[in-house]
Amino acid sequence: MRLPKIDLKPMKNLLNLYDRSKHINYVTEILSGLTVSLALVPEAIAFALIAGLSPLTGLYAAFSIGLITSLFGGRPGMISGATGAVAVVIVSLAQSHGVEYIFATVVLAGMIQMLAGALKLGKFIRLVPHSVMFGFVNGLAIVIFLAQLASFKVAGENGELGWMIGDQLNVMLSLVFLTMLIIWGLPKLTKAVPASLTAILVVSAIVLGLDIDTRNVGDISSIKGGFPPFHIPKVPFTLETLSIIFPYAFIVAGVGLIESLLTLNLIDEITETRGKSNKEAMAQGLANVVTGFFSGMGGCAMIGQSLINISSGARARLSGIVASVMLLVFIMFGAEYIEKMPIAALTGLMIMVAIGTFEWASIRAIGRMPTRDNLVGFLVAGITVLLHNLALAVLIGVIISALVFAWENAKRIRARKYVDEDGTKHYEIYGPLFFGSVQAFAEKFDIATDPDVVIIDFRESRVNDMSGIEALNKITERYTRAGKELHLRHLSPDCLKLLKNAEKIIDVNIIEDPTYKVAVEI
Repeated sequence: MRLPKIDLKPMKNLLNLYDRSKHINYVTEILSGLTVSLALVPEAIAFALIAGLSPLTGLYAAFSIGLITSLFGGRPGMISGATGAVAVVIVSLAQSHGVEYIFATVVLAGMIQMLAGALKLGKFIRLVPHSVMFGFVNGLAIVIFLAQLASFKVAGENGELGWMIGDQLNVMLSLVFLTMLIIWGLPKLTKAVPASLTAILVVSAIVLGLDIDTRNVGDISSIKGGFPPFHIPKVPFTLETLSIIFPYAFIVAGVGLIESLLTLNLIDEITETRGKSNKEAMAQGLANVVTGFFSGMGGCAMIGQSLINISSGARARLSGIVASVMLLVFIMFGAEYIEKMPIAALTGLMIMVAIGTFEWASIRAIGRMPTRDNLVGFLVAGITVLLHNLALAVLIGVIISALVFAWENAKRIRARKYVDEDGTKHYEIYGPLFFGSVQAFAEKFDIATDPDVVIIDFRESRVNDMSGIEALNKITERYTRAGKELHLRHLSPDCLKLLKNAEKIIDVNIIEDPTYKVAVEI
């Protein structure tokens, strides 16, 4: 009896966490992951405190989200975890309803993100214009830099934060500049080890060896904890609860996807490779669902840590896995050592990340780029800096860019007019017919003086939306009321289906009619 042949390819694909056809430098991946794990600690703590939650909720989120997206995400080398964008969204819910509602919100947000991935909505991130990307990246670089200024503040006798002065400030600045110098200079000498990790280790050794009095990670909060506990959110399973958490969950899902997919696009440009946006959306959703059940605050892609990882030479999934696992090791076994790490080293690292993130080419291109693109870039950067709402900044940038594009295209519709030997007048339309150009289109025709037979030729035009269809219906009715015969030529089949009222007077060349399809991700 012959046993049926079993296809092991799906299992092989599941176990193959990265493309083995590509060379992987395992030393670089591991050291890059270790560097990222050290940088994750203060960030995760800070974002949890911003949301009004326990520091461990941020650390647990950084571990679980980072691990799952590294394993199953669509962009190897990208780092995800607890983020400020998500923290800003959930802070009011945490204050009004408590941490249990946060966990429930994160689970629901993850489900929404998985639905977006299943519906392949990730491809729409391609609609983000380059000017918006410039504004997003530059604004984020400024935000990262400004966030480091808090490291130069200390609590006074009255408990209020104030700027460092005297020797304390001098020591802090010296350590920060030393960190930046190592990160800048070491790659010019050797690339055998990541400059960022070397800088952190050297500065930490100097501080501990010379017993320098400066702030360390432990001064922010303790990171001691155990393995993330499985925990079903203790909220009533009612429609009232859903009405409370759904608005927050929807915003968290949107913010997370936008920030993650923009980070994916940025890494695509740096590495000259292409990630899979829909796969990343699914992984982000799965990660948030899991972290909501394991006491995490939720999150998304972290552009700063992702750039640290990529600039350190990491290109595979292994670096993200190492970063997540090492973070958990720090939480469970190495808290007392990590808490001694000087804040100055991490501050210098993040300042260098901000400098590397900023698109300096966009400054040089100000005089060469169209004014409207420059304005959009400045606007997106400004909203990002002032409101710290990356999703809102990108959304506004896309809307304004779309309106500017519509206005420019509305001015491009024109008509070439001539009368043939049979006395028939021809209008050859050039440019798109859509909501922005319908008025200019209607003004092209002189119905009163036109002959009895008129032909409108759309060979060089495209009817784009319902406003264009309605414009055709109206012009048809106007010629009919004037007792004249109107023919519409070279309309696409999708337009013909909507022109029910004009079917009898449309003259269509089926062979030459264009067919339009929407590009989809393969």
